[in-house]
Amino acid sequence: MTTAVDHYDRFLAEHYTWMLGGDLPALAASQRARLIEWGVVPGPAGPAAVDLGCGPGHTSLALAGLGFDPVLAVDLSRPLLDELAAHADAVPAVRPVRADLRTALGDLVRPGSAGVVVCLGDTLTHLPTRGDVAALFGEVAAALAPDGVAVFAYRDLEVPLTGTDRFLPVRSTEDRIMTCFLEYPDDFDEYTVVVHDLIHRRDRSTGNWALNAHSYRKLRLSHTWVLEQLRLSGLRVTRERSEPGGMRTVVLRRAV
Repeated sequence: MTTAVDHYDRFLAEHYTWMLGGDLPALAASQRARLIEWGVVPGPAGPAAVDLGCGPGHTSLALAGLGFDPVLAVDLSRPLLDELAAHADAVPAVRPVRADLRTALGDLVRPGSAGVVVCLGDTLTHLPTRGDVAALFGEVAAALAPDGVAVFAYRDLEVPLTGTDRFLPVRSTEDRIMTCFLEYPDDFDEYTVVVHDLIHRRDRSTGNWALNAHSYRKLRLSHTWVLEQLRLSGLRVTRERSEPGGMRTVVLRRAV
């Protein structure tokens, strides 16, 4: 079973922006509006921002559009960072950084200096262990300025999906269809889920469809566990949001 990084570099990175909708500037504009809704704007905490697991960079571009500078866009996927670099060529505030999320904040950010740290797109579940997730919360709390804001998003897969509910349609266009299938193995005792990404592509010259599939493991995190680890790390929840499919978003500040 491949790692999340290998899965993205060898398979998913090629399709990732398409999977999100295909138009990175439009995605950045939409994300900018969402960040404003969450209260993520430059303020007394300062203009420095960190986007952990930035992917192709729509959130990094959104943060820069709001006036954050610098925006450290951190990821381990070279293809996705290269895509971001191409879009951010005229946005000097955005600085793509290839680094491990588990060590990036300690290496790149002075303690107490970040105005905002975001980790979106279910990135948390790509870390190897729950201990890594808890440790990252502590790193974020240490990096934030006193008035800084943190935003985490992840998919709550504590309750296993069954039957056809395990098939999750992602996106379909005339020549490409993506479906995600979830498998719950016994060998990891409710600790991980195996994600099978299935992409059908149509050859326009022949009209024939071909399937390409790739799989990796990701963590299963319960919302209750995440909230407790955030509290223990010294982060205070100011807003929560639930979305279809189990996605959760939490907005936090450093506890006084």
